Amino acid sequence: MKITVLGAGYVGLVSAACFAEFGVETVCVDPNAEKIAALLRGEIPIYEPGLDELVARNVRNGHLSFAASMVPAIHDSDAVFIAVGTPTRRGDGHADLSYVYAAAQEIAANLARYTVVVTKSTVPVGTGREIARLIRAANPEAAFDVCSNPEFLREGSAIEDFMRPDRVVIGCESARAASVMTALYRPLYLMETPMVVTGLETAELTKYAANAFLATKITFINEIADLCEKVGADVQAVAKGMGLDGRIGRKFLHAGPGYGGSCFPKDTLALARTAQDQGAPIRLVETTIDINARRKKRMAERIIAACADNVRGKTIAILGVTFKPNTDDMRDSVSLDIIPALQEAGAIIQAYDPVGMKEAAKLLSRVSWSADAYAALTGADAVAILTEWNEFRAMDLTKIKSVMKQPIMIDLRNIYKPEEMRTAGFVYQSIGRV
Repeated sequence: MKITVLGAGYVGLVSAACFAEFGVETVCVDPNAEKIAALLRGEIPIYEPGLDELVARNVRNGHLSFAASMVPAIHDSDAVFIAVGTPTRRGDGHADLSYVYAAAQEIAANLARYTVVVTKSTVPVGTGREIARLIRAANPEAAFDVCSNPEFLREGSAIEDFMRPDRVVIGCESARAASVMTALYRPLYLMETPMVVTGLETAELTKYAANAFLATKITFINEIADLCEKVGADVQAVAKGMGLDGRIGRKFLHAGPGYGGSCFPKDTLALARTAQDQGAPIRLVETTIDINARRKKRMAERIIAACADNVRGKTIAILGVTFKPNTDDMRDSVSLDIIPALQEAGAIIQAYDPVGMKEAAKLLSRVSWSADAYAALTGADAVAILTEWNEFRAMDLTKIKSVMKQPIMIDLRNIYKPEEMRTAGFVYQSIGRV
């Protein structure tokens, strides 16, 4: 089979490389000529563990290629995947579908035979219908079906998520389209991966509902953490007791500074706006959005409070700035709220992140970027852990104390044990533990 993937961003590049690994002849197209040139040189524009090797291997074996124009590739494609960005639209919170619809127009102009047009991008309910309408209006003779195939990729483990998914959701309305899609995912049948074949609207809503539920789960345990601090309970033990219930599960019950990233913030907002427009507001999701936004802003106050309510002229070390480990993604990271707030309060920031500093430097000013974690800690009056990178989990506590002015640690990811830190002589604060 042959497919074209439109978009060489996170979703598009990972999906293209993984389909190629399945043995599908795949062309990944992006109008950004510089990005395509870099990919042809073997340079990967995003950080995702294992992606560079996966891309290189499939380019070598001829399963994966890159192009700046879809015109040659689409003529022979069984399916064209739209994997372009759907950022939050400025002003109203809805998903910006301009890139999706532009891709649909370009596809319409180049369809030469029956093709399944697949939305891999996260899109609101009704987008598939509008794509079909646009293609028919531009090319009435085109033979095509529109399908929704939402991605459920976690940054940092995206390849594993694609190759061994919990499920594959396919939204389409013709047997022919369903046949093409199930053939593409045939390698997963060997692992008995559940295939949820349903209608367009159902598939589109499934992605938003899943992300909104996970965001709500994170927000719930964060609220419980606040209560734990008031009553003297341990949120990690509470989460374990909850998570062992099979109806609840342990994943996403980790208290912290709030969720960020490329999906949860924009998807919860888009779902809330869609529901409001349809006259069926989802109050739980609206509240989740509000709580999370306020929580991220309060984290800087926690750090200031740990420094005797005064950080003016003090040096604060920041460990981790990306929204989660194993990615260089800075989108909606808590660091974008915390660091400017600390600076506004007069703090001097020294920071280190294993892979995110290049991206972070584009968004954060007046930060002294360090070569490693201990360099960031040197001379600091306090340290705040914002991202739970593995290399921060077992640092030499004696060395940390020796290089810092004061052994004050605000652990917003709960990676250390309070008793051990206090025994080691640290003034230690974490989330939901006393």
